[in-house]
Amino acid sequence: MIRRHTLALLTGLLGLVSTVAHAQTREISFGFISTESSGNLRTAWQPLLQDMEKATGLTVKSFFATDYAGIIEAMRFNKIQVAWMGNKSAMEAVDRSNGEVFAKTVGKDGTEGYYSLLIVHKDSPLKSLDDVLRQHAALSLGFGDPNSTSGTAVPGLFAFGQNKLDPLRDFKRTIRASHEANLLAIVNRQVDVATNNTENTSRFEKTHPEEAKVVREIWRSPLIPSDPLVWRKDLDAVTKKQIRDFLVAYGRDAREKAILANIEYSAIRPSSDAQLVPIRQIELARERARVETDSTLDAEEKTRKLKELDSRLAELSRASQG
Repeated sequence: MIRRHTLALLTGLLGLVSTVAHAQTREISFGFISTESSGNLRTAWQPLLQDMEKATGLTVKSFFATDYAGIIEAMRFNKIQVAWMGNKSAMEAVDRSNGEVFAKTVGKDGTEGYYSLLIVHKDSPLKSLDDVLRQHAALSLGFGDPNSTSGTAVPGLFAFGQNKLDPLRDFKRTIRASHEANLLAIVNRQVDVATNNTENTSRFEKTHPEEAKVVREIWRSPLIPSDPLVWRKDLDAVTKKQIRDFLVAYGRDAREKAILANIEYSAIRPSSDAQLVPIRQIELARERARVETDSTLDAEEKTRKLKELDSRLAELSRASQG
């Protein structure tokens, strides 16, 4: 009996040692939305990921997809556990991919936000949003990824939707592309006007300094909440704490500050899904505008849908005030 008890105890201890050893060799994949080429993003972020490995003991792999949907789906199927996203793609990850916002970036100037832009070639006759609105039928538009906050959602509402213009239907030609590709399309005069944002134009000045000189801003949006960092909700608590503690503390010495500055940031701070409320309001406002102008709906159905959307907007408004 004693021998059996001893054997069972030894077996249990070996299992415990094995579990602890396994816990010490955890591996995560960190995903990045495709705002520019994978090579540029890898160069900018790799030093931070290497520091994360050293500080946490985790093996940290990077994951790049060709579009935003690829990152959202990768999180959905647990191919990535952590990701740097825009607010619109983070909203999709929260709703569809078991994601949760846990941190947000802070701009180099200390602001917790950035701006969507409309840009043109410096020699373009277009000087303002009003010029674009008047001439839209003769213009080509470089638009963003469908899940891009600054490339699609924000300009879609504030530049176009509020002016009764459909960016996918009302221009002579609309092409969807990444921020970097839209910048290069403007430089090479392949489109007349394009969406972008202040973070990416700043990075473009570093990665393409000569080309950046021929890009001119003609419209700027209201402030957009800064980029969120998202993890899967089912990531274990120990790993979550390691990741959040590392990122929130990052940037305390000159070397780390320089690494963050190269990504156009000065710090990373705690956050939550609450930062997505303004983006949800934008998406619902766009949906309301579509319903309101939909001639295929009968009066009763339109009234029902508008009432439902107004109720959801009111709920979000209460949430933002609380």
